[in-house]
Amino acid sequence: MIISRAPFRISFFGGGTDYPVWFREHEGAVLATTINKYCYISVRYLPPFFDYKSRIVWSKIESVKNFDEIEHSAVRATLKYLNVTKGVSLHHDADLPARSGVGSSSTFTVGLLQALHGLQGRMVTKQKLAAEAIHIEQYLLKENVGCQDQVIAVHGGLNRINFCGDDNTNVTPIILSQERLELLQSHLMLFFTGLSRTASEIAKKQIETTKNKKRELQIMYGMVGESIKILQNSNDLIPFGQLLHESWKIKRELTDKITNPHIDELYETARKAGAIGGKLLGAGGGGFMLVFAKPEYQKNIRENLSHLLHVPFSFENMGSQIVYYQPTND
Repeated sequence: MIISRAPFRISFFGGGTDYPVWFREHEGAVLATTINKYCYISVRYLPPFFDYKSRIVWSKIESVKNFDEIEHSAVRATLKYLNVTKGVSLHHDADLPARSGVGSSSTFTVGLLQALHGLQGRMVTKQKLAAEAIHIEQYLLKENVGCQDQVIAVHGGLNRINFCGDDNTNVTPIILSQERLELLQSHLMLFFTGLSRTASEIAKKQIETTKNKKRELQIMYGMVGESIKILQNSNDLIPFGQLLHESWKIKRELTDKITNPHIDELYETARKAGAIGGKLLGAGGGGFMLVFAKPEYQKNIRENLSHLLHVPFSFENMGSQIVYYQPTND
């Protein structure tokens, strides 16, 4: 049996510039970090004693006689991509819900790929793992997804990821003292809005309007470098929160699907309670809202957003990995 663990992520700046339609013509970049909330995939070859060949457990339980019957599109495509021929028993479990803006679909694909490679006796490089996850989502599944989620889930940590040319990516870890990193973390709060959405549908609209949003995307790209300078100097972090606010104002103008009156009201409630900035994570439309606030205001913010689930978290830097391996004789 193999168990993989892949982390979810928080993206701070640059989202939207990681779509191929943008970075193949203009350079893209994001600043993002992984957090200690994970997607777990366990997989083993299924013994031939049942009236089905494979069993896939996610939000549904699928017992199938061949892979073409599998309803979960990423599982079906990945098994075929890796030429798995034996029946498998595959279980998915996660710390955070799907369709919530933390890169869950890409994190699932990364964890699934790594687990299946391990099942077949291979240990692949981080670069190959990310590239395969992008290939499966963008080319096999035809999903409207960017490239940051797969890369950050594989590498882990706080990174600047550059995108350019023909799907080239470069990962640069942001080196901060432990004290500085803890200071940043202490200013961040995560709330679940309770709204689920399909990121691909929202991203499709954004991709379609990319050619008309050149100015906005160039500004968002520039904010990546600006935010890193703020983190790496010795001053307070208030400008980082202010930049998040400016980025959110620009992001919400990219399409009319990124926000709605309910989300705007939640954000303004947080601001009135003391938040400096924030954003919806991922493509928008719902999911998790990131709030940046001084620690002394966070109790007031939690009270004003008491109808939302507050999710404490910590940064992590391990990335996707195999956490359990038990070889079999078959």
